[in-house]
Amino acid sequence: MGSKVNKIFKNTVYLYGNTAFSMFVSLLSTRLILNALGKDDFGIFCIVGGAIALLGFINGGMAGATQRFINYAEGAGLKENKIKIFNASISIHLGISLISFVVLEIAFFLFFNGILNIPTDRIYAAKWIYQFSVLSTILTIQTTPYNALINAHEDLKYYSIVGFIFTFIKLIIAILIVYISTDKLILYGILTTISSLLNIIIVQTFCRFHYDECIFSPRKYFDKNIAKEMLSYASYAFLTTITSASSVYGGNIVVNNFFGTSINAAQGVASQISGQLMVFPNNLLMAINPIIGKSAGNKDYNSMIKYALTSSKLSFFILLFFAIPFILETNWIMSIWLKNIPEWAIIFCQLEVIRRLLDQLLVGLRNAINADGHIKYYSKIQSFLYILPLPITFILFSYGFQPVWLYISWILCLNIFASYNVIQQAHRYCHLNRKIFFTSLVSRCIIVAMIMATVGSFPHFFIGPSLWRSFLVGMLTSISFIISVWYLALTDIEKQIAVHIIQLIKSKIPFKNSTQS
Repeated sequence: MGSKVNKIFKNTVYLYGNTAFSMFVSLLSTRLILNALGKDDFGIFCIVGGAIALLGFINGGMAGATQRFINYAEGAGLKENKIKIFNASISIHLGISLISFVVLEIAFFLFFNGILNIPTDRIYAAKWIYQFSVLSTILTIQTTPYNALINAHEDLKYYSIVGFIFTFIKLIIAILIVYISTDKLILYGILTTISSLLNIIIVQTFCRFHYDECIFSPRKYFDKNIAKEMLSYASYAFLTTITSASSVYGGNIVVNNFFGTSINAAQGVASQISGQLMVFPNNLLMAINPIIGKSAGNKDYNSMIKYALTSSKLSFFILLFFAIPFILETNWIMSIWLKNIPEWAIIFCQLEVIRRLLDQLLVGLRNAINADGHIKYYSKIQSFLYILPLPITFILFSYGFQPVWLYISWILCLNIFASYNVIQQAHRYCHLNRKIFFTSLVSRCIIVAMIMATVGSFPHFFIGPSLWRSFLVGMLTSISFIISVWYLALTDIEKQIAVHIIQLIKSKIPFKNSTQS
């Protein structure tokens, strides 16, 4: 237990070490790019370049499938299979790249012949952005097996180093966009593609020098049975991720068709904000997920569910710590961050953060289900629920409903309705005790959130918008968060883990160590 906590702690420290810098630079970059491109061009990039985000979801799902097999093999003591799994993964992703290229090029003709609502004078630039997005997508897909290896080995110190490098590259891109006088939208597409190319070169080089199983020789190591098993698993994982991504990107297209690119700019801002806030829980999950996978390989369901519930609770609280003050102070924060706030951006940001919060309650259970491997029925139900918001929002918009209903339909279908399926499948295959799930996780998380929101509302409603009010909201919500989490939310075992982590932090402080010596 102690060694696993130490491993999680060290990996989390590596990941969070770069988070503050990454968030600052990303928010600054978004401000610079939005101001340089303008509201309409930024909206064009968000909707046309959404192919990157669409395939990014798919790429993440495939990375999870590959990592699941590597973790499972290591947990089951089948380390010799990892080379075969890696070769099968490379071969599968080459096929995915080819299929993706064909599908995206077919979609190109559909998008620019009646589907997308883009100003006539910007269609030429939009087409270039689309092609650069396709190239970036293909490059991103090819990094998937290598990212899976890094995650499976829990070598997350690498992520903090490379993350720092690419955060700096994002800042350079934003500065170049501001000061180079050319078509800034096309230039942005070129620079983001170059960034994707650098990423695959660095990732491949790192893996080849650090991992023995990183050998691509299909004639020697390709195993049809392993590839068939991976494809069977990946097909259902792919179904879930493609419908989830299609729901998000398809929703953007529906909004674009009814309301234009300016509303897509608001969606882009909301996506940037939620993406930065999600860095915190995602870092924790990246550190815990390999342990969940290895527990599944050992058939240790008690440990698997324990870590799954703990990861859900901690990821929820980490996001909640930032989410409540942000939701309360969105107006003031956005006015300071952006010169020109796109219409609907504020409410979009608030609803997107709420959606992400609800998602954290189930994230550990979803990871446990995927690690166990019984995902056929689960994936079919999830896929139906993920795609459901598209026809709903299309009908609503046809009757004159406002664009905010896209986010409301996402919350209803992707969070509330889908939660029943996740809980049922986790109970059936992962031995989840549903009573414990609701009493030790859901109810405690809701109580803490209500306390924070109530305490933070006092300065928000009784003091005018200002830095002082935002400071008070942040301070009061932080104090109420610490007290309520410790006394109302954490179990005795989780408190022991927290104390152990605090002791680890103290042991890493140079001044403390030198004083004791």
